[in-house]
Amino acid sequence: MSYLSPKELVAKAHDAAFTRANSTLKQTIVLSFLAGAYIALGSLLAVTVGGGMPGVAVENPGLQKFMMGAVFPLGLILCVVAGADLFTGNTAYFIPPVASGKMPITTMFRNWTIVYLGNFVGSLFVAYILAYHSGMFAKAPWLDSLYAIAHYKSGATFFAVFVKGVGANWLVALAVWTAFAAQDIPGKVLAIWFPVMAFVAMGFEHSVANMFFIPTAIFYGADVTWGQFIVNNLIPATLGNIVGGSLLTGGLYWYVYEKSA
Repeated sequence: MSYLSPKELVAKAHDAAFTRANSTLKQTIVLSFLAGAYIALGSLLAVTVGGGMPGVAVENPGLQKFMMGAVFPLGLILCVVAGADLFTGNTAYFIPPVASGKMPITTMFRNWTIVYLGNFVGSLFVAYILAYHSGMFAKAPWLDSLYAIAHYKSGATFFAVFVKGVGANWLVALAVWTAFAAQDIPGKVLAIWFPVMAFVAMGFEHSVANMFFIPTAIFYGADVTWGQFIVNNLIPATLGNIVGGSLLTGGLYWYVYEKSA
């Protein structure tokens, strides 16, 4: 068979979690930095493409959102194929072994914490060095688009961002989960592309992507403070991502194929 069954994917999640749990601290730091940087590169590409079509955004906003979503999956494809440690994916991987009592919950939280911080550093690196110091968004229409993204994301209510965070990582976790099923690179890319494109086009909130979008706008002088970014967006998006990945993906598939077996 050229792909794994849904039940086999739970076993693959176990393997992924134990691999990450058994990595050295140095390996985890480097791989989490790379994941943050890869997601940021996908985000940078999305702004470059989507932010460069203001006329389309006015006349056909759905098409502009689709174009941003179409190129954004670059980041997750790099994480899965090249190998990197992404917080939002790990929210799903670790649930089956923890729920089955095969791994201490402290191991899960330790990984999540280290990887989350590493993702943040990687995202900020790309935001500050590649996006800001290159000056690639210094002029309209890209600067206007970047400002609009930051103001919109940091101006929404806590609950709205939380709910969008649930939606985003439900789809992202499903993307990495279904990528396990594919046995070749084209299959993995296809499995990743549709869910990730969908969450971006629908405007959901991915915490690691937002570690790029909003800080980049702040570096360019947007009227958004670091406090607004963290409190209004990053915290609720992160909490929503945890629910979407751990409960709606890792938790439910563990319940169906392992606990109920």
